[in-house]
Amino acid sequence: MKRDDRDSRDDRGRDTYREFTDAVNMKPGELSSWLESEESKTVGWHKGGRTGGGESVGHESGRKIIGLLRRKRSELSEADYKHMRKVVGYVRRHMAQRPSGDVRDTKWRWSLMNWGHDPLKR
Repeated sequence: MKRDDRDSRDDRGRDTYREFTDAVNMKPGELSSWLESEESKTVGWHKGGRTGGGESVGHESGRKIIGLLRRKRSELSEADYKHMRKVVGYVRRHMAQRPSGDVRDTKWRWSLMNWGHDPLKR
């Protein structure tokens, strides 16, 4: 691999990591507790459809995010960075769809929280 390719990949990884840590504003323990709540389990798209049961895509992502937050940057794989980019994209798209009014007890907020972002936190 040429040095320019490595440097470019390192820069992308650094950018991805920064964007991910900006998007995910919940701490691992806080996210873990949230994922145990009934509200967390009631939102999101399920791969098998709503009646298909199982875990929602966002809930599964939340579990992955906890692992990512607990790992050192040097331990992250390309697959980890791919998931980080997916999280950043989801948070950005969902934030752009913010409903009007108080969002405290909304499925919109709960879905974002499954992805590690609480829009009520500053």
